[in-house]
Amino acid sequence: MTPVPDHAIEERFLAATGPGGQNVNKVATAVQLRVDVFALGLAPDVYRRLKTLAGSKLSATGSLMIVARRFRTQEANRADARARLDALLAAAHERPERRIKTRPTKAAKARRVDAKKGRAAVKAARGKVRLEP
Repeated sequence: MTPVPDHAIEERFLAATGPGGQNVNKVATAVQLRVDVFALGLAPDVYRRLKTLAGSKLSATGSLMIVARRFRTQEANRADARARLDALLAAAHERPERRIKTRPTKAAKARRVDAKKGRAAVKAARGKVRLEP
């Protein structure tokens, strides 16, 4: 996987929420990272997986938005946002393993039917007791 080019990334800094005391009101520490997905030149199958993984973070115009506000410093939030972007792109590049169809064996089918018959017999025995004439 190639690194994300700088021209595809746009960063904005916002006032964060949460802990930080008065610093939260004064300093814009949260990072809003916007990435132009089309500028990355992803393969169609990778783009499809990224679209699924990103969900609502990916807009219809192909802009992926990641907001990082976990930390109290701008640098830490910036690194967190980039790390999350890298993790998302790495997950999109992983090709899922193809599932191999399997069938149950005849013996497995027979065991299943025998177990069902056994349970049916147990449940039938719970019914009303009939006195035979």
